[in-house]
Amino acid sequence: MNTQLLKQATALNIDEQLELVEAIWDNIASHDAAPALTAAQKAELDNRLADYLANPDVMLWSEVKAAALARLEQDCSNRASAVRGAVMLEK
Repeated sequence: MNTQLLKQATALNIDEQLELVEAIWDNIASHDAAPALTAAQKAELDNRLADYLANPDVMLWSEVKAAALARLEQDCSNRASAVRGAVMLEK
């Protein structure tokens, strides 16, 4: 790393540092650059792919979302019932 460049960057105020980071990040993104995966990340991806290939049962996002919302609605309903019951017991 260029320590002189780092000193110059850290001498900037926070807003300027953020602008610099954003400009650098935009430059990296424009080159479709990405850091290399670590061995652990590669192993995890291999494990996930193997699991998916062995168990290809997948749900569409719309199904996952609908199930989560239904579960949330049921939880809210259960909590509301519990609160109403507690209020009735206090009376």
